[in-house]
Amino acid sequence: MGKKKIATTTENAALPEKEKQGTAAAKAPVSASKKIEAGRVYINASYNNTMVTVAGKNGEVLAWASSGSLGFSGPKKATPFASTKVIEAITEKIQRSGPFNVDVIVKGVGSGRDSAVRALINRGFNILSIKDVTPIPHNGPRPPKVRRV
Repeated sequence: MGKKKIATTTENAALPEKEKQGTAAAKAPVSASKKIEAGRVYINASYNNTMVTVAGKNGEVLAWASSGSLGFSGPKKATPFASTKVIEAITEKIQRSGPFNVDVIVKGVGSGRDSAVRALINRGFNILSIKDVTPIPHNGPRPPKVRRV
């Protein structure tokens, strides 16, 4: 482990570092306000919750929200009303940067999936395609053995 070394710098050496930090902080809002033309909206509607993620074309996550993060609890999380509120929250997060031309990818069998897509249309998103990627079991698990009495 050893002793801890303390690095000391003079004010002249510290000035260029502060300027670099100042320019990096100034550049951060510019990159955050960069317009993104196209992206993807992932809607995961399960029996218990509805989660929405907005990503760019390369897969970088721009914003996400779920009905649980908005304060819904219990069986109210999986309702169509909760999914429309999730879309409204997502729209508030990305209203400056975009994307507004989106491909929608829906997964799950929850009751909020249709209302989430409708809410996207109502909030001004231009939907290029809708894809359903819900996993479908091909044969299911092995059945249990016959009970012997």
